[in-house]
Amino acid sequence: MIYEKNIFQKNHKNIDLRFGLAYPNIYKTAMSSLGYNILYNLINERQDTWCERIVYPHTNSIESNNPMKNFDIISFSLQFEEDYFNVLKMIKQSGIPLKRKDRSENDPLIIAGGPCATANPMPLSDYIDVFVIGEGEVTINKFLDIYLENKNLDNFLDMDGIYIPKFNNNAKIALIDDMKNAYHITQPIITKTDKEDYKTVFSDSIMLNVSRGCTRGCRFCMSSYLYRPLRETTIKELVNIALKTRENTNLNKITLIGAAVGDYYDLEGLTKALESEGFQIATPSLRIDSLSRETLETLKKSGLKSITIAPESISTLRERINKSISDEKIFSVIKNAVDLDFNIKLYFLIGIPYESKEDIEELANYIEKIANMHKNRNYIKFSINPVIPKPQTPLQWEVYNFKEIKSKTRYLKKKLRKYNVKFESPKKGLIQYILSCGNREVGAVIEKSLTEEVTLKEWQSYLPNYNINDELPWSKIDIGIKSNFLKTENRRLKTKKQTPWCGDSPCYNCVRTSRATGKQAVGRQATDRQPTR
Repeated sequence: MIYEKNIFQKNHKNIDLRFGLAYPNIYKTAMSSLGYNILYNLINERQDTWCERIVYPHTNSIESNNPMKNFDIISFSLQFEEDYFNVLKMIKQSGIPLKRKDRSENDPLIIAGGPCATANPMPLSDYIDVFVIGEGEVTINKFLDIYLENKNLDNFLDMDGIYIPKFNNNAKIALIDDMKNAYHITQPIITKTDKEDYKTVFSDSIMLNVSRGCTRGCRFCMSSYLYRPLRETTIKELVNIALKTRENTNLNKITLIGAAVGDYYDLEGLTKALESEGFQIATPSLRIDSLSRETLETLKKSGLKSITIAPESISTLRERINKSISDEKIFSVIKNAVDLDFNIKLYFLIGIPYESKEDIEELANYIEKIANMHKNRNYIKFSINPVIPKPQTPLQWEVYNFKEIKSKTRYLKKKLRKYNVKFESPKKGLIQYILSCGNREVGAVIEKSLTEEVTLKEWQSYLPNYNINDELPWSKIDIGIKSNFLKTENRRLKTKKQTPWCGDSPCYNCVRTSRATGKQAVGRQATDRQPTR
């Protein structure tokens, strides 16, 4: 049995536009996405539009059980490259012509947004009519206004945040310039169910969006470059949003959401302010260097039972990826977490550029040392994943060495077999890399996979191989970061030279303009620097 509260039901006779908000992954994942929830509520505030959810593997809407093909617009949220297969499955199963060139004006307009669409839309460019580049809430209302006046795609070419494969136009990212203008949900959908695939990650909590963007500059991380600068909501505003949401939902637990929650200008002040209003506080993950003993104690007091941290690798490799956190700090945080009886999950990477066999041996010893810091090994879990070079990052010119990663994974599995370690498949990492950094031709192999098994050898024939001065497939997408800045960061992989984060250094002038407004970007934005309590 599944019960939902706060969904939108409208009379289709009283609206001008039916909008299908499609998510190419299961309900649990879809409804755990803050961005997906934001767009659902934002679009439904329009009187002329009914936004309904369509969630994989289904092709009918949740709200009215209406088939995809009956909608005016279908919008896919592309959060993960592996979901590209499900996008094509959903289009094909719905009876809509798979390729955009085969569709007529009687078919829905197929659009897509999210971080994967923003970074590199090319692998799906033969199947999607329009890509939304950046944060959709900046673009969506203007897009719908234009669509209702005239559906011709030419009319969208002057908009920031729009890439149209038919025209292969230059597209400039659109971002919220100030969190005062961001959309915050105060009446989210509440799901009650006994079905595991429908139990959302944050089903019993309020998702509180504390910030957007991150300027730490970890060289492997797409979010660190796509969504600059760091933009923050004030403590006062966050407390007000939390109180309104509790009034509407009766929820008392809060999950802090943001790419850089640990960098919030006064995290301790925020947690104390929320705690003073009777809220319990959780956070999916925090940066290690932001976790003081006092912050951990505050989080523990509020009811948090588990913490997730990402040391990534040994110290020399952390330097290569611009995440120079000392071993002393890492072990101090883990010791404090053990003392406070937290369950601990740690993320590590393999396949970092210039990583040696000796580095992997040291990593194994490093993980063993951490695992033995708790008397009960079940309380400390590890996840080891291959580095995936991502577009729009300093790693976009690097390669994914399948053979090496396979060998390193095999070694670590044997060495760490008595510990609680989960490994990502090297083959899965290879496919993700191709989907992430591939060109338009990759769409053909995605389509082929719908009806045939694609061999490893065939996947490898699509492996990207870019030199630093090549024109990249995603060159039409301007995220506002200067290419020379990314090239410099790539060179620093080899030298291990650090680029201190924007909060502690003078401006690097890495951003051409503030992507939403045309103003010069700044390192971080918050209206009020003072805690409310």
